[in-house]
Amino acid sequence: MAEFTMELSDEQKQVRDWIHGFAADVIRPAAAEWDEREETPWPVIQEAAKVGIYSLDFYAQQFFDPTGLGIPMAMEELFWGDAGIALSIVGTGLAAIGVLANGTEEQIGTWIPQMYGTPDDVKVAAFCSSEPDAGSDVGAMRTRAVYDEAKDEWVLNGTKTWATNGGIANVHIVVAVVDPGLGTKGHASFIVPPNTPGLSQGQKFKKHGIRASHTAEVVLEDVRVPGSCLLGGKDKLDERLARAREKAKAGGGERVKNAAMATFEASRPAVGAMAVGTARAAYEVALDYARTRTQFGRPIIDNQGVAFQLADMRTQIDAARLLVWRASWMAVAGKPFTSAEGSMSKLFASEVAKKVTAQAVQILGGNGFTREYPVERMHRDAAIYTIFEGTSEIQRLVIARTLSGMPIR
Repeated sequence: MAEFTMELSDEQKQVRDWIHGFAADVIRPAAAEWDEREETPWPVIQEAAKVGIYSLDFYAQQFFDPTGLGIPMAMEELFWGDAGIALSIVGTGLAAIGVLANGTEEQIGTWIPQMYGTPDDVKVAAFCSSEPDAGSDVGAMRTRAVYDEAKDEWVLNGTKTWATNGGIANVHIVVAVVDPGLGTKGHASFIVPPNTPGLSQGQKFKKHGIRASHTAEVVLEDVRVPGSCLLGGKDKLDERLARAREKAKAGGGERVKNAAMATFEASRPAVGAMAVGTARAAYEVALDYARTRTQFGRPIIDNQGVAFQLADMRTQIDAARLLVWRASWMAVAGKPFTSAEGSMSKLFASEVAKKVTAQAVQILGGNGFTREYPVERMHRDAAIYTIFEGTSEIQRLVIARTLSGMPIR
């Protein structure tokens, strides 16, 4: 019988400790400053590039970890440091996943290195899917891509919103409608190379949390990209669209994954790991505070009302991590998410992060409500996990549809 273990290997532990050290020594000391500035922390990203954390090689090594735990382990430690700065470091990864999930080998080899740049010339990338009227409802997407056969170019027009690194990215990955009659099955993803005319940054958002991460609109006005920038290639797209049209004529209901959903499905356990990292950070601050803060002549952890909260916080964090690890292992092992395990991991971990950070603020009392202690920032940051890459409501919808086989609305 094959041995079952949940123990990390020595190599995995070394990588975990290395990332944790970077988070403790570089990210955390800078967290409050960049949260206040609400700017991309380029010096921290460059430092991450110099040590090898912000690089294609690093993410490839973690992505191809045969246990599936490389990426969630890395995400948890970075976001333990600070969610806003960590998202600036890993935000490029969503665009890279978009290329990995949908692109050809040539596209992967050509464009992903350009997303990261070099330690001396750091670049970032952006994945652009959401729109002002199409967030959770991807079927309402309006950005259009029209093929100019004479020039073998695609012409993109529309506005994207909530794009991490939008407008400041070297490479943008844009999801657009190529056949409006097919709904979400008529979507495709496109690479927009650096300095392409017609692409500009719209509104930059001032946010409640993750302030060190750049979030903005991306405006596309007659943006022309070569035919080679269609992820997966035109032959593959034509075949997929033809199958969808035949099914539509026959009244069939074949479920065809669109480009955006394929990207999100691959990234949801990683988002769960980010939430675990933030929750763990807040829990550790609250635990240390409860041990040292005295009221009525004794540490406040000596009171059941505080101690039981901490016990629940730790239990929920560990449970969330296990769901993330299960989904990550299933993904790398090629196990289908028959019960929407990826969405389960993201849903539970994100809800835990909101709850645990709120409890941490409560345990610190008035101090927790000030910016003198980091739990205030962690609580603001945690709010994003139940919103981006599929709200908690959408995760529940995905899980319910998967379990029931019904088109629940």
